[in-house]
Amino acid sequence: MKNNSAKTSSFDRDLPKTEANYAALSPLSFLQRAAKVFPDHTAIIHGRIRRSYREFYARSKQLASALSQRGIGKNDCVSVMLSNTPPMLEAHYGVPMAGAVLHALNTRLDAAVIAFQLDHAESKLVIVDREFSKVMSEALELATVQPIVVLYDDQEFPQNAPVIGELEYEELISSGSEAFDWKLPADEWDAISLNYTSGTTGNPKGVVYHHRGAYLLAQANIITAAMGKHPVYLWTLPMFHCNGWCFPWSLSLVAGTHVCLRQVRQGPIWDALADEKVTHLCGAPIVMTAILNTSAELKRELTQEVEFFTAAAPPPAVVLSAMAEAGFNVTHLYGLTEVYGPAVVNDWKEQWNELSGDEQAALKARQGVNYVALDGLSVLDPENMQPVPSDGETIGEVMFKGNVVMKGYLKNPEATQEAFAGGWFHSGDLGVQHPDGYVQLKDRSKDIIISGGENISSIEIEEVLYKHPSVTAVAVVARLDEKWGETPCAFVELREGSSESEQDMIGYCREHLAGFKTPKTIVFTELPKTSTGKIQKFVLREKAKALA
Repeated sequence: MKNNSAKTSSFDRDLPKTEANYAALSPLSFLQRAAKVFPDHTAIIHGRIRRSYREFYARSKQLASALSQRGIGKNDCVSVMLSNTPPMLEAHYGVPMAGAVLHALNTRLDAAVIAFQLDHAESKLVIVDREFSKVMSEALELATVQPIVVLYDDQEFPQNAPVIGELEYEELISSGSEAFDWKLPADEWDAISLNYTSGTTGNPKGVVYHHRGAYLLAQANIITAAMGKHPVYLWTLPMFHCNGWCFPWSLSLVAGTHVCLRQVRQGPIWDALADEKVTHLCGAPIVMTAILNTSAELKRELTQEVEFFTAAAPPPAVVLSAMAEAGFNVTHLYGLTEVYGPAVVNDWKEQWNELSGDEQAALKARQGVNYVALDGLSVLDPENMQPVPSDGETIGEVMFKGNVVMKGYLKNPEATQEAFAGGWFHSGDLGVQHPDGYVQLKDRSKDIIISGGENISSIEIEEVLYKHPSVTAVAVVARLDEKWGETPCAFVELREGSSESEQDMIGYCREHLAGFKTPKTIVFTELPKTSTGKIQKFVLREKAKALA
């Protein structure tokens, strides 16, 4: 019997990849096309500044050229500490056009963490907004690396802070050439950006994105958001957060307009929505709260429906209803830094509109199904890596697989290997899978409360409390208990003017929860939040520990 295994198939023989039929996938090509097809369309709005796609592309090439002139090239790291301003958008293109890797710093970090990241990333050049010059100066004194420092002094919104650096951002841009002959990466697996996790239990981990993943997630955003040609996108989401969920690259696909926003403030949000005819924005639930709680004199009448994409905890039904009345259609997303931001969407079905309010709220609480760019989403038993029953009750770990999963953690092979054990990315989130395939989170593995041997989902308790008309924000953590080991402790923000007592809230929970799930402690307080609006449960766990 002949062995044909060594034979080359006719579908492979003499059909190689060539310059004519193969190019690496990279979102950099999106801006090049937008500038060619829609050169005069407005790409960026920032105060009085209006820049076309021709200008956006030219300035990005100038940035790439200026970096190259300073010896910055493939796999060199360029760190930026910027608000949602034009230089941040230009960095998303100009830095990788030079072959370098973009490292966007969280603007709320302290000097020690910034210094750690600069050293870990081996930053060659730093672009810093004048607003953050003081903390950056402190960080540079602590850091071992000695990067070139470039100051961005925003003339549209002047900042009163120290001037630092060797040159100003516009000087850097003007030193570069618009004719810079940038190239797509030789390999689409090349790194495009570096994003650090929050590091609440130690030093943050550096998550590495590649050009292929950024290209695919950017396209998936357009599909998921049903963005047509020339959408208008308001930057309420920090661009340092997972590279703005890849939307800096997405907008070039459809020649959209970026409306920059230095600070998330109610008046400027409503002015931009009305004056610029914003069609899309993203943000944590806190952004929705800000929009809804805007005073009457600052609110503006909208003539267009606005698509709002939110992540983190599912919005309470009362918030969704209020947003709809205000002209916003809310879509719930879910993801992590390690999967380029959002990779799961609560894909709403038309027939669900016929259901009761409570039934719709239950469906909206689910995280959903995989983005088109994500190959695999499942809830697995981490012990045997087998899928849990799709019964909506059996808890397992939510896991991801595919092209929009990170390359891995920079300089941390052990953590990378652990995260990818068994051929899946382990999210650390616990959830269930419903019979229709939709995933619903139940908790982070560290947030499950074990009381008297029973597992209690903090999210389940939070969902009940969010339905109380006086509650604006809530987070539930474990509190040590001599008898039960742990009991639920709820930290609650009330609406202004509310007068509910701890016993009132406990009684309300008892009406809607099993006895062992009812919080034994209610603390009324303002909840600590990250710069992206996520509630910092690790801070609350420390407070609960102090109560014990």
